[in-house]
Amino acid sequence: MTNGPLQTLELDPGVAPRATVVILHGLGADGTDFLPVADELKLGAVGPVRFLFPRAPVRPVSINGGAPMRAWYDIRDADLARREDEAGLRESMRLVRQLLEREVARGVPARRIVLAGFSQGCAVTLGAGLRHPERLAGLAGLSGYLPLADTTAAERHAANHDTPVFLAHGRSDGVVPLARGAAGRDLLLALGQPVEWHDYPMEHSVCMEEVQALNQWLLKVLA
Repeated sequence: MTNGPLQTLELDPGVAPRATVVILHGLGADGTDFLPVADELKLGAVGPVRFLFPRAPVRPVSINGGAPMRAWYDIRDADLARREDEAGLRESMRLVRQLLEREVARGVPARRIVLAGFSQGCAVTLGAGLRHPERLAGLAGLSGYLPLADTTAAERHAANHDTPVFLAHGRSDGVVPLARGAAGRDLLLALGQPVEWHDYPMEHSVCMEEVQALNQWLLKVLA
């Protein structure tokens, strides 16, 4: 576990990495949740890859009765488009940007870094990644949505206008409805962002077919 802008679990290849994959967990979860997914990714063709699993700060979450838990931002309403916690989102986006800058300082160029996330982690991935001032290798969002949608066009950084985006969603997702994820996809496509979209017969979760599609996309963007 490393400390920096965020407490982060790190899987280091033991030699200088050729790429880094950062995975942001969902609400109330932990960085360890995605260790099994990392184990399933076969990225040998890329070379040594470092995986980073940051842990969100603990904060009270309104929709869960104010109970404190790991969360990238507060959820105030089941309708995720209403009453967005803009301050919380922007703070987590700032922390993730610091983490990416730290990785560049450690010797991995931004163009060799993929930022990914699940649910809340997807929202922060898209929010931070599209606004990042250095070109990233790609952004991957699972079972999430595009936050701060009204400001995305104005705030998207030119460095990441053509950064590939992978989006995947469950058709029976009762937490983040499929339509919410698809709305973000459509907005990004309208802005000219290259988006690869997948949907699966599942709920708010991850399936093996999705992991395999993500694997193929990672091999392309990190080739």
